[in-house]
Amino acid sequence: QVQLQESGPGLVKPSQTLSLTCTVSGGPITTSSYGWTWVRQSPSKGREWMAQIAYNGWTDYTPALKSRNSISMDTSKNQFTLRLSSVAPGATEIYFCGRDTGNRFLDYWGQGTQVIVYS
Repeated sequence: QVQLQESGPGLVKPSQTLSLTCTVSGGPITTSSYGWTWVRQSPSKGREWMAQIAYNGWTDYTPALKSRNSISMDTSKNQFTLRLSSVAPGATEIYFCGRDTGNRFLDYWGQGTQVIVYS
């Protein structure tokens, strides 16, 4: 059984870089054919696919956020991390990590971590 657990700061200022980590258990993130994804949900924008890192380190980003996003993996800890610079002030969002089996279909999800951007 694959399990994912997000961790993040909870509160962040607009000028800060938001760093979120997803810890995966139940199998190595280097398992062939899987991708590891971050999705954001907010009341104003709904659900947004943000970035993915594949088992081999290949990365993909949503075009609108590509310049501000960075996704990486730490295979020794079985984790992958999203860094987002310049977050929107006043935003309240929930970030989820998940396992992608292809075509952006996520078969396992974390429970989500809330981020509030305050000035």
